[in-house]
Amino acid sequence: MKTNLFNSALLLFFISFSTFAQNDTIVKQRYTAHNKGKFTIAWGGNREVFSHSDIHFVGSDYNFVVQNAAAHDKPKGWQMDYITPSRMTIPQTNFKMGYFITDKYSVSIGVDHMKYVMTQNQTANVTGVINLPADQSGSYYNGGYNNTPVDMSQNGAQEGGFEKGTTQEGIPAFLMFEHTDGLNYVYTEIARQDDISHWLGIKNTDKFQININEGFGFGLLYPKTNTTLLGKERHDDFHVSGYGTSIKAGINFTIFKYFTIEGDLKGGYINMSDILTTKSSADHASQEFFFGETIISFGGIFKL
Repeated sequence: MKTNLFNSALLLFFISFSTFAQNDTIVKQRYTAHNKGKFTIAWGGNREVFSHSDIHFVGSDYNFVVQNAAAHDKPKGWQMDYITPSRMTIPQTNFKMGYFITDKYSVSIGVDHMKYVMTQNQTANVTGVINLPADQSGSYYNGGYNNTPVDMSQNGAQEGGFEKGTTQEGIPAFLMFEHTDGLNYVYTEIARQDDISHWLGIKNTDKFQININEGFGFGLLYPKTNTTLLGKERHDDFHVSGYGTSIKAGINFTIFKYFTIEGDLKGGYINMSDILTTKSSADHASQEFFFGETIISFGGIFKL
């Protein structure tokens, strides 16, 4: 009888110890061990590069292509505009918010606020026809063009154009063209993230964790295009102009479980078939090109 009681007590002890050990394991499991169900948010800045592109301009009295046009971004450098709500669209910025559907895969929505400026100091070949009414100042450029070199810096052309609501006096610039308010890529992204901390000997990932990630995105282009074309008044309202796709790869540092710093290399393709250019609904432009971004962003990862 005493032996049975002793055995029963011993069995109860081991069951209790095992349960305690399991609970202790659960309590001690690191926050960073699993991502499923966590939300992410990030805000940062970028630099951009663009491939050359053919820009096709169409209107009631003209139809021509500026061939192989060069363009660049418009950086502001790191400054307070990045965190000043009323001035956040002045620099080149990136915003992204996501949700981990598994420990490794997330779905995000974001906006890359890029700035595309056609380089004014260039000579580009033009092919097509311009036949504006004689009373319009832009009729200076009337004629047929067949791979004709045109100096884009002539007659007072300047990056940034002229104030909205004004027109250039005398012989106007041929073309000033930019998406600086901006080249807004509004996208959805699917990404994978892998913890590589153990490769580097990092044991406590709740203090510091290193992840690598890669993803694929697609979305719409919603630019505010500043175009001054053949002396016509500029038009720069927001407008859905086309679509884009992108891929990215990056490295993510998670600090004290909740705070993140991320660096990404991102590249993609943009096709805009309906760019607003002047006040006339008959006037529009189209272009397609490749882009590349380097991005640095700051944010957080958390559960609600």
